[in-house]
Amino acid sequence: MAAHCSFHVLPHSVASPTCTRLCSSQSSIPSWTQPTSKSLRSFSTAQFAKMGTLPINQNIGNDLAARLAKLGVKDISSVKTDFYPPIEPNCTGFLPVSDIHTLYWEESGNPKGQPIVFLHGGPGAGTSAECRQIFDPDYYRIILFDQRGAGKSTPHACLDENTTWDLVNDIEKLREHLKIEKWQVFGGSWGSTLALVYTQSHPERVIGIILRGIFLLRKSEINWFYQEGASAIFPDAWEPYREHIPVEERHNFVAAYSKRLNSTDESVQLAAAKAWTNWEMATSHLVPDEKSLKRGENEEFALAFAKIENHYFQNRGFFTCDSHILDNVDKIRHIPAVIVQGRYDVCCPMRSAWDLHREWPEADFRIVATAGHSATEPGIASELVTACELHKALLQKEA
Repeated sequence: MAAHCSFHVLPHSVASPTCTRLCSSQSSIPSWTQPTSKSLRSFSTAQFAKMGTLPINQNIGNDLAARLAKLGVKDISSVKTDFYPPIEPNCTGFLPVSDIHTLYWEESGNPKGQPIVFLHGGPGAGTSAECRQIFDPDYYRIILFDQRGAGKSTPHACLDENTTWDLVNDIEKLREHLKIEKWQVFGGSWGSTLALVYTQSHPERVIGIILRGIFLLRKSEINWFYQEGASAIFPDAWEPYREHIPVEERHNFVAAYSKRLNSTDESVQLAAAKAWTNWEMATSHLVPDEKSLKRGENEEFALAFAKIENHYFQNRGFFTCDSHILDNVDKIRHIPAVIVQGRYDVCCPMRSAWDLHREWPEADFRIVATAGHSATEPGIASELVTACELHKALLQKEA
C-alpha cells in the first residue's frame, strides 16, 4: 500500500463523437428534463471545462506515462485523445452459454491485433456501434458482446440464470470461443464492476484493465442513487421516479420497482421500466443530454435496462458481502490499470473510485474535473482514448 501512484485532476474540453452504452429512440423528451434557464441552455461543455479547474498532480500513483518513460518513451505529445472514425464489425456471431441464454458478440479492428473486450454498463444496457471508436482499429482486435438479456442477446430481458457469476463465466466462454489466450479488459459503470470481478476471478487472463465511472455495487451506492442522495441534485428528474411509487412503499424504491417490473401485467412492467430508466438517463451527464433523454422512451431498451438493473441491485450484485471487490484487490494489484472518474458523477459518485484508489494505489487514477458519468462527455472520452493509447504504447515497447 506504500507504492507511489499518480492521481490527476484533469481539465478537458476536447470534443468527441458519441460513444454510449445506451440505445436511442425518436420519442419526445419529457418537458421536466429541459433546462429552463436561457443561460444554462447556451452554456457549452467547453465553457464548463474552463471553470473550477484544480491543478492537482500529486505523486501518489504509478502513471502509465511514467511507465513509458522508464521504457524510454518520453514524448507522449502525439498520443491520440479523440475517438476514431466509425467502423463495421469484421464478423459477428451468437454464442450459446446456457440452456436458456445465447449471447450476441462481434469483432472489429485488426483480426490479428491485441485483443480487448468491452464490458457494457447497466447491467442490461447492451453495446452500441460507437463503442468501437474508443480503440485504435489498426492495433486492437475489438471484442464487444451483449450480456445476458441485453441488446441482441436472447431471450430479451430474461432474469433466469442471470447473475454476476454467470456473466463472469460467459466472458471466459467467449474468450475460449474466440481462441484468445490473454486480453485487455475495458469497462465503465456496471462494466467497471464486471471488469473488476472478472479480472479478480481470472487474473491470469488479463494483461491490462481500463475502468470508467467506478461502481462497487455497495448498499450505500444503491441507496444514494435509488433511495436518497442523487435526488437532492436532480429533484426535477427524481419527482416522476418517486411519484410512480405509492407513498406507503417509498421506504424501499428498489423493492417497490421490483414488484412492478416483475408484474404479470406487461403494461405495469413497461410503465415502471420507463420511470426507472428515465431517472438514470436524466442524470448521466453533467448537463442533461438530449440523446440520453430519448433513450428512456425506447420501450425495448427500457424494459431490459430496468428489469436487469433492478434484478442485480435487489440481489446486491449476488455478492456475499458489501466489500467483495475491495477485499479482492490483491489478486489484481500487479495488472496495469487506469481508472477514469468524472468529479461530478451522480450515478456512480467519486467516493467509490476514491475507495478503490485507496485500496489500489498502483493503478493510474484520472479525475476529470468537469464531467459527470457518461463516456461521451469530452473529458472522460479523451481520457479513455488516451488510456488505451498508453496501454498500446506500453505493450508495443515491452514486446
